[in-house]
Amino acid sequence: MMKKSNKSLSKVLIASVLIVAFSFSFSGSVWAKESSDATEKEGGSTDFIMHHIADDYQWHIITLGHTHVTLPLPIIIYEKGSGFKFFMSSDFYDADHNPIAHEGYEIEHGSLHATGEEHHAFYDVSITKNVASLLLSIVLLLVVFLSVAKRYKQGMGAPKGIQSFFEPVIVFIRDDIAKINIGADKYERFMPYLLTLFFFILFNNLLGLTPGAANLTGNIAVTLSLALFTFFITQFNGKKAYWTHILWTPGVPLPLRPIILVVEIIGIFTKPISLTLRLFASITAGHIVVLSIIGLGFILNSLVVGVVGTLFSTIITLIEILVAVIQAYVFTLFSSMYIGQAVDDGHH
Repeated sequence: MMKKSNKSLSKVLIASVLIVAFSFSFSGSVWAKESSDATEKEGGSTDFIMHHIADDYQWHIITLGHTHVTLPLPIIIYEKGSGFKFFMSSDFYDADHNPIAHEGYEIEHGSLHATGEEHHAFYDVSITKNVASLLLSIVLLLVVFLSVAKRYKQGMGAPKGIQSFFEPVIVFIRDDIAKINIGADKYERFMPYLLTLFFFILFNNLLGLTPGAANLTGNIAVTLSLALFTFFITQFNGKKAYWTHILWTPGVPLPLRPIILVVEIIGIFTKPISLTLRLFASITAGHIVVLSIIGLGFILNSLVVGVVGTLFSTIITLIEILVAVIQAYVFTLFSSMYIGQAVDDGHH
């Protein structure tokens, strides 16, 4: 058993080192090409960093010399009175990758705009970089866990391969998160949600560290959506004891109860806000720090700063891998705690 554990740990460490190496090589090559003229533009390197962590209508993979290797994505517009219009993001850029207008629309500062007043109001439902990354992560999750589930259905003995890697994590979430916080008699109905939540965040956190990847969990709309799932599940499953504690807190003097009521109602909404901001800030901050440190060597045009920045960025990227796991755990842990408080019968 000890040999198997050491072998699995070695594989994880090797994968982590490869992620760091590829991430640095990718980031360095991009900065080498762009930093010299990016700092001359308005906003300088700040705009460059924010561009790489923000959503986009195309998937920029790498820059080789003067060639931008990008994956064009579908742009879907619903125009009132005209219906749907379909384009590819490559239609909005010329051969030198400069933005151009196309059929009355243009992409400016990461947003789609109508160029003429004759256009009606429109809705943008395009497949952006984050949406494409979301779909990719869904496919990856389905492939991995349908494979694991298939082995369980076949009644296999000792877990092997990918099953042996994920089973300890699943057992940990069941025994040390769900059972403890929700209760041994109530946790089972919430296990599918907690497992989906944990692995969705974990996979996308780690995918965000790979070269050219999207910053999906660094998008506040995504983290807010996850937090709202927890919020609604908590409120819809709230028992009498939960709502009694909020609306008419027992053991509190009568004159203070209206004040406590306001505090408790505010607390209902601060929980999803804290979930949203914690994940968003942790993931986004890590990407900004790594890009900033790598960019210092090019901005200052210093070999020494570049070498030192490389070492620091490697260390921070390793820390980001740890943060990716921790944030998935923390989000799942707090979600289970909130759900556990809601389903508690109040009998002690």
